[in-house]
Amino acid sequence: MAIIKDLNDFLRVHGILLASAGIPASLHQQLFQKLSGAVFDGGDFFRIEICEQGKQRRLLLSADRLAKFSRVFLVDHAWSFRLTEARKQLQEFPGLAERMSTLMCVAGDLENENSGTILEGDEVEVLLKRKVSVEDIIVQAKLKAKEDGGDVLWLELDELQMDDRELTSLDLLSNFPSLVGLSLRGNVLESEDVILQTICGLKGLRALWLNANPVDKKVCNHLQVAVFKILPHLEIYNGKFTSSYTKWAVAYCSGVYDCVFISHSFRDEPMKEVKSLDLSNRKIHSLLAKVFNPGELPLLAHLNLVGNPLDHDTQYDLFQVLRSLVNLQSLQIDVPGPLGRDAEAILEGLPQLCELNGPSVVKILDEKKNIVVDNLKPALPEWGFEEPLVERVLRSMWKFLMTYRLADEVKLDETPIWYIMDELGSALRHSDEPNFRVAPFLFMSDGTLESAISYSLLWPVQDVEKGEECTRDYLPGVGEENQRSARLTAWFHTPMHYFEEVYRKSKERFQNSSLNNSTVSGPPTHSIFPEDGCPFTVYTDIPQVQETLSRPEFILCDDASDADIVWTSMQIDEEIKRALDLKDCIYTNQFPFEACLVMKHHLADTVQQAFGAPVWFPTTYNMESDLASLIGDYSLREKEGRNNLWIVKPWNMARTIDTTITGHLPALIRLMETGPKICQKYIECPVLFKGKKFDLRYIVLLRSVQPLELFLSDVFWARLANKDYTLDEDTLTDYETHFTVMNYGRRLTHINTHEFVAEFEREHRVKWLDVHQRIRHMIRSIFEGAAALHPEMHCTTSRAMYGVDVMLDTSLQPKLLEVTYCPDCMRACRYDMQKVLGDSELMKGTEFFNDVFGCLFLDSYRHCSPL
Repeated sequence: MAIIKDLNDFLRVHGILLASAGIPASLHQQLFQKLSGAVFDGGDFFRIEICEQGKQRRLLLSADRLAKFSRVFLVDHAWSFRLTEARKQLQEFPGLAERMSTLMCVAGDLENENSGTILEGDEVEVLLKRKVSVEDIIVQAKLKAKEDGGDVLWLELDELQMDDRELTSLDLLSNFPSLVGLSLRGNVLESEDVILQTICGLKGLRALWLNANPVDKKVCNHLQVAVFKILPHLEIYNGKFTSSYTKWAVAYCSGVYDCVFISHSFRDEPMKEVKSLDLSNRKIHSLLAKVFNPGELPLLAHLNLVGNPLDHDTQYDLFQVLRSLVNLQSLQIDVPGPLGRDAEAILEGLPQLCELNGPSVVKILDEKKNIVVDNLKPALPEWGFEEPLVERVLRSMWKFLMTYRLADEVKLDETPIWYIMDELGSALRHSDEPNFRVAPFLFMSDGTLESAISYSLLWPVQDVEKGEECTRDYLPGVGEENQRSARLTAWFHTPMHYFEEVYRKSKERFQNSSLNNSTVSGPPTHSIFPEDGCPFTVYTDIPQVQETLSRPEFILCDDASDADIVWTSMQIDEEIKRALDLKDCIYTNQFPFEACLVMKHHLADTVQQAFGAPVWFPTTYNMESDLASLIGDYSLREKEGRNNLWIVKPWNMARTIDTTITGHLPALIRLMETGPKICQKYIECPVLFKGKKFDLRYIVLLRSVQPLELFLSDVFWARLANKDYTLDEDTLTDYETHFTVMNYGRRLTHINTHEFVAEFEREHRVKWLDVHQRIRHMIRSIFEGAAALHPEMHCTTSRAMYGVDVMLDTSLQPKLLEVTYCPDCMRACRYDMQKVLGDSELMKGTEFFNDVFGCLFLDSYRHCSPL
């Protein structure tokens, strides 16, 4: 044990961590002193400020100045946990949920503006009572109009708890016949007929807001169609431009008019002096040349069109309109988007621009940024009054979480640690050009991992002045080549229409996929048993093979260099062959390039290239390359009200390690940070066995790729979850509800296969033979696809066994979960099984590997059948 006594000890023990964190050498001494004394002095240099109407916090420098690399600060970790433990800790640790909810700005339903305290119970009802009545607003509007010598043209009756009866009693047509703008947002209006009767006759109405009313949620599209029929000249509906918009709507958004003089101050040239125009998220489908031209907008220099589909114009027409605005210097628009996918091409088409979405043209061209989504709006937390505090925290935490894994000289911890920095660290907001950097750090006071205390380190990477906001990059070192813009969706509102288009194109690609069956064929394989009858020597590191392989044709040996057959759980490559001094003609239990089957992302690629999107394979995305498609799929599912539950799995880990089920998009995206993953549509409606989820492990034997010689063992088994299946949110992290692999340290519920099949047939009133035939067909298809796409798999000295895991949905459609190399066959060897199809013969567990080796290396097909 090495006690850290001085700086040299500190550097010797923590050198790799310091280099990994990127701490400048000039700060090492200061860092050592602060860690040794547990000095948290950030409060002397920073202050936290509430922003975004109480939904975010930001960190400001309160000291006079901080020079680049001048100081390092310790940031404590307010909460560290493994994902499966998060809910339980929030529920059981006193004060944790309250602290986290305050840190994340989701603490209360309503906040008292005077005292800042959170109101509950009867106090909320008091605060909800209207501070200003409908009558007060109408009286004030009439007085103002009378003073100005005109009619009431604009009426805002928002969030007044006004119901249908009260709206009818206002008789707006008689009292305010000249209305140009009417806002009824956030009331309790429920009747479509009352709404339509109210606006009927208000022929001068150009702007109308009805959103956030029950009627808008119940009959949204139908109501909109009816409104447009009554008011064909309406230009703004619920804040969005209609197809009838004119320069009036644009002028309103530019701030040219105030709400009182909105009509009779309408000048012939209302926008001559407008220099900046924000039209973001107005659902504009077309840039009308009669509005957007140098005559109407001669001084326009800044234009924001982010979030508008602009899908009724061709790219050529859009460029023509924007080029005509000769003074336009700064444009904000979705990139990729209506002007194309390439920022450089957009800049070539609009040579007058100096800025595109914030960055200068020079910076974009220097960095070759083709996806430009700077100046994104933060995705602020939202919650309902009735939502429990724990649920708010679990949903909001993904905007604050950071992660690390523990490791020593022997092993990397399989399960990552997630943590949230304290209030100071969590107030750091994002910037693509941050002035601070943050990195996790483990201080090992006695030089061992057991003594480690986790911190985050914070230091300035730019000169920072007093009052300036302190920021960090949420994705340090991640560029567009690693899907930076898509990954920012975890924190910001990004252009969903772009991701939806990417998804549609990938879906079209899958639909056009088809398998070419013209594979190269070779001679069939035969028994390799020598004529002299000399048995094969077999080297294996697998206990079940060592214990049960007893056929006289095979004898075990202890030295791999003496073996004719090496049957091992490790990957045998050229380096291993040299290290073990293996024979050139040795047989192994693996095929070259079998990763196309046994690594989850390659399996998905194999299936998708060969078959597109077959019914037996859940929708799957490689998150390292297909995140944009996943986001687009998720967005469309959400809009259509379809199930959006997904399961995120590491590329190459077994036993559901680091596997998460969630329906929360920020969580899906952030889970990428713990290693390469696939994201797969969760089979939310599996067929159950006595109320419990189950899957099936099949054993597949591959003798040859060219020609494809594939056999299915008669031995298979069901793996059962321990708890009844449910999709309740609080069970999604419960392993024993949603997962079935119980071999490793959990209570294993085994059921004999013939008993399972008999009970299943009774429970679901089906014949197992029908299910079995579908599964056989699916398994054959999987290996046909691999053989067709990867003929390089073929090897005359390869013979392999694979585990194929299958789940059934409620229509009894098989779904492929994964293909496993060298599967765990403990159950096959431990339990005798009765055949469920055919002659009901008893298959001895002790004979399982005798049958496997007989099929693969001899011409013996007992207890297996060709596929």
